[in-house]
Amino acid sequence: MCGIVAASARRNIRDILIAGLHTLEYRGYDSAGIALQQDGQIARQRAAGKVKDLEALLQACPIDGHCGISHTRWATHGIPNTANAHPHVSGDQLALVHNGIIENHEELRRELQQAGCQFSSETDTEVMVHVLARLMESGLDLFSSVRKAAGRLRGAFAIAVVSAAEPGVIVGARKGSPLVLGVGEGENFLASDVYPLLGETDRFVFLEEGDVVRLDADSFQVVDTDGQAADRPVRQVETKADAVQRGDYPHYMLKEIFEQPQAVMETLEGRLSAFSVLPNIFGVGTEEVLSAVRQIHIVACGTAYHAGLVAKYQIEQLAGLPCQAEIASEYRYRRPVVPKDTLFVAISQSGETADTLAALKHAKQAGYTTTLAICNVAESSVVREADLVLMTRAGPEIGVASTKAFTTQLVALQLLMLELARMNGVDKDVYAKYVADLNRLPDLLNAALGLDGEIKALAGAFKDKHHALFLGRGSHYPIAMEGALKLKEISYIHAEAYAAGELKHGPLALVDADIPVFAVAPNNTLLEKLISNIEEVSARGGELYVIADSGVISSFQQRHGHVIGLDTGGPLLAPVVMTIPLQLLAYHVAVQRGTDVDQPRNLAKSVTVE
Repeated sequence: MCGIVAASARRNIRDILIAGLHTLEYRGYDSAGIALQQDGQIARQRAAGKVKDLEALLQACPIDGHCGISHTRWATHGIPNTANAHPHVSGDQLALVHNGIIENHEELRRELQQAGCQFSSETDTEVMVHVLARLMESGLDLFSSVRKAAGRLRGAFAIAVVSAAEPGVIVGARKGSPLVLGVGEGENFLASDVYPLLGETDRFVFLEEGDVVRLDADSFQVVDTDGQAADRPVRQVETKADAVQRGDYPHYMLKEIFEQPQAVMETLEGRLSAFSVLPNIFGVGTEEVLSAVRQIHIVACGTAYHAGLVAKYQIEQLAGLPCQAEIASEYRYRRPVVPKDTLFVAISQSGETADTLAALKHAKQAGYTTTLAICNVAESSVVREADLVLMTRAGPEIGVASTKAFTTQLVALQLLMLELARMNGVDKDVYAKYVADLNRLPDLLNAALGLDGEIKALAGAFKDKHHALFLGRGSHYPIAMEGALKLKEISYIHAEAYAAGELKHGPLALVDADIPVFAVAPNNTLLEKLISNIEEVSARGGELYVIADSGVISSFQQRHGHVIGLDTGGPLLAPVVMTIPLQLLAYHVAVQRGTDVDQPRNLAKSVTVE
């Protein structure tokens, strides 16, 4: 969600901070700001809108310095405007940036107001900077003040703070929101993730829950939640700065759609041979643990939840084990019944999704046999919290609307499904066929991308619509849900997905010539049922669009409106392959409607607060 970049160096850091903020634009934001130590005080500039608006201010009124903090804000408390933008200050001596939500901010605000403190914003963040100012007025240094204040704050936060009284010093802290330390030569950095710092360093310290860090240009020290010195390792990150560049693509989303064949190859690399899933892909010694699993609970949010729903169908069908998928924000606030020998699976692209992380922590105490994280970020909180891990290896995903993260999550879950099926006595020929199918998936995805031109032409029929329906059955019902989500996320067209058999139970009332109906039609045992449902739409004058397996395209041509065929590779692979045209449809509709494809309104990439 919000983004932090901070630096202490022996050179002017203004341009470093601004470049870092540009890199964080993918998270979604509505204002930006910067604060630098300058001539014994804090100099600050803030702007509602984009980083380019902040740059324009800095061109007109430049500020420079060797130590400072910067931020992109996604509004939670207070409307998007300059007054609510970060950094927040106390006088001209202290400045703070913050990701997360402080739950007891109203209580602290009242206490501070009674003591005579004046507020200039509606944010929970400004409360924090005034709490710190009072602690420093009592004689504490910045590091000690942050440590003490952290104990009073309830909720989630990652912060970076500078004081004019301590030149070159930045203090950071994290609780429930990610924060990384970048280690350089004669300079050190803080940021929300590694991406904004990849142009400056490839060495990082991944701060843990409750850590407080003090850094200057030459050194850093970390203490844990108990105030004890914490030896956090410096890790070298292999991701290159150009991995988060758009290249020749007009949008990150399109780039990431076309990266999916390679991303899936990376997911499968070293995990799948020509004949079987390779041993220990979930960790050494996990065979015994997984072989005892008798039930699976999958918990995730948004697009990752749709991946979990597909896995539910496939795990139950092939492995013969009960499987349920739940929305993390619902799961965490109820008391789930946990049968004996149940595996808990958390899915998150960022590994910092607040509801998923909270659900995982709850699961650790709820009696599950073990917990498994399926994630794209190696040093994330979800990965560190889980017992077992399977990295998706999708690479950096910058577009807010998830594409390659989703397909690689589907593939990672299929690897899990195949292992569970093998351990539960699936027919050897069936197992061998599915392994062979999975090995050819990257080629099928490449072929599906060849539909780009055809989908682009099709998008013209959607761009002026206000509503759309998506239909699917079985494991393709979640794919229809994902197609509807993509369309609404980036084109702002209201789109809903239904299990096609539910049409006559209400949604059919919506069907007329003005509402496009998009059906996903694989070649499986539910095909005839789906055709009957589609006939119901045709009989009521609905405008139909069908993505069909090439083997059954003749069942739709000349009777069901617009039909596009592709080789889906069979029941296991079809949900993954059929995702591609749905992503392309959403993309091209959004482009033709002129929306902000990579940074859709009101949304953020990594949802690190409730």
